[in-house]
Amino acid sequence: MLKDSQLDLCGRVDFARTTPLLARDEAFSFACAGCGGCCRGREDIVLSGFDLWRIAGRLRLPPQTVARAFCRASIGQVSHLPVLRLAPVREERNNCPFLTENHCAIHDAEPLVCALYPLAQEISREGEVSYFLQPTGCGGRVIEAKVEDYLARYDVPAREKTDVRWAQTCMDLEDVVEPLDAALEPPLRRRMQAKLWQALYFKFDYEKEFLPQLEENLVWLGAELQKLTDYQQRRNTYRKK
Repeated sequence: MLKDSQLDLCGRVDFARTTPLLARDEAFSFACAGCGGCCRGREDIVLSGFDLWRIAGRLRLPPQTVARAFCRASIGQVSHLPVLRLAPVREERNNCPFLTENHCAIHDAEPLVCALYPLAQEISREGEVSYFLQPTGCGGRVIEAKVEDYLARYDVPAREKTDVRWAQTCMDLEDVVEPLDAALEPPLRRRMQAKLWQALYFKFDYEKEFLPQLEENLVWLGAELQKLTDYQQRRNTYRKK
């Protein structure tokens, strides 16, 4: 079972890919028993802001309400950014909160991690998207598919542009937030974290398109972070007098 310290923005911070990248026209195979085991005992299903927005739209609830009801929130020890992951239900063998019997109650809005499984995704700073196969151990019927066909089956290509923008946003923010996190006093640091949560996860209307809202939020966030920086600098100057 994973601990909070092992998790960060994109899942486990100690994760290292051990399998080769797959070309989109390349075939792969895996065994699936259809048991729902991949939805049990998991504490590493990390949600992007886009994932939360999709789930919020499926449930017709504000994103922050969904996060409070079904997720666990933390601040990444490496990225210093908000980390949101599905919170397993202890009374149900640590099942995903959306697992009903062996079926997903939000299948049409499932997180990217779930839609990809057993594939996983890597996104570079330049926006290059790669996929690789994760090891599975359930056994069962062997399924064979081409990467591109498997992705299309779960409508992953349609959201790829948004996932790339999200990943690049987070990588860019890491470079800004890490030094700011070290420079701000604790009260200001907490204010910064609250603004990050708003910009990346909560300040969204599920009835409006995600990407335009994200871009607006990032402009707002930039201005808010500058205010915190200026305020801290004024405090530092005052102390020197």
